[in-house]
Amino acid sequence: MSFYHVIESFDAAAFQRRIQSIGPSQVEIALAKDRLSLDDLLALLSPAAAAYLEPMAQKAHRLTVQHFGRTILLYTPLYLGNYCCNTCVYCGFNATNKIRRSKLTMAEVEAEARAIAGSGLKHILILTGESRAQTPVSYLIDCVNILKKYFPSICIEVYALTEEEYTELTAYGVDGLTIYQEVYQREIYDQLHPSGPKKDYRFRLEAPERAGRAGMRTLGIGALFGLHNWREEGFLQGLHAAYLQDTFPGAEVSVSFPRIRPQVGGFTPPSPVSDRDLVQLITAFRLFMPRLGITISTRERAQLRNHLIHLGVTKMSAGSCTAVGGHATPAGTGQFEISDERSVPEMAAAIYGAGYQPVYKDWQGY
Repeated sequence: MSFYHVIESFDAAAFQRRIQSIGPSQVEIALAKDRLSLDDLLALLSPAAAAYLEPMAQKAHRLTVQHFGRTILLYTPLYLGNYCCNTCVYCGFNATNKIRRSKLTMAEVEAEARAIAGSGLKHILILTGESRAQTPVSYLIDCVNILKKYFPSICIEVYALTEEEYTELTAYGVDGLTIYQEVYQREIYDQLHPSGPKKDYRFRLEAPERAGRAGMRTLGIGALFGLHNWREEGFLQGLHAAYLQDTFPGAEVSVSFPRIRPQVGGFTPPSPVSDRDLVQLITAFRLFMPRLGITISTRERAQLRNHLIHLGVTKMSAGSCTAVGGHATPAGTGQFEISDERSVPEMAAAIYGAGYQPVYKDWQGY
């Protein structure tokens, strides 16, 4: 039994009928509860709940302060390589895009690590395109052996791995996984991933479970919002997060709500998500899962991120670059355009200005 078997039974047509039938009274019942069910999450994601954003935001703020205090954990991404053999239609690293392909040497990894550590950050997220030939697990291990001299927490966002490979990376010091399903609706997924190993929907969907069994401390998931109806994708992401939390009670489960940004290839999202929609998603998830980690990246503009500090977010990136390297080595073409270009000190100042404490380290893994 895995989450794949749970999602197989999902009826999209029935979901749409149910969510459209929800009225104000059901939203108010959900808002009044301390422990929410999946039906309550459905109510908070419904069109009817759009009129309740203020009370949802107020409760989300209270719950977040109660469980996390007034703190925001800071991290930054480091792209190790952009080689990829997938043809995901929405991605700047699509194998058919004519961009300069590269990967960091070990000397460059060390230089990047020094530069990032010099900003005070202690949490790092390492990323690659999907190319086992160019960035195999052995390459990742070599990079981790350098990075762990500088960072007590190393999270990976790479291609889906086997349980044995996650176990090996955990043994070398990796303590977290971030992997986006991108879109949970199977037919849409197949259309957006025409070729390459990422076309295997089930193997990707079950990756967090393999990582959980391998002993990963943090399990981060997300849909790429804009690819399909956001209410349906949000509900399925909530279902997935709850499943992981129940299955791996010792792990820290977190979610992200990335919205599509401009990229090489010029893909236009078919289902745009507004700022109000994003706020509804974030606050609904906080009410549904009070101890859930919620990450907002530099895909979002600075003004909006400042606002979201108060609404349930627990983790934010800063000083980001979506090209290979970019912290100490010259950056090439990024996977997508970032929106918030603030440095780590600038982001920390904004967090202080909101009455919160930026956190640089909350874990020592080795």
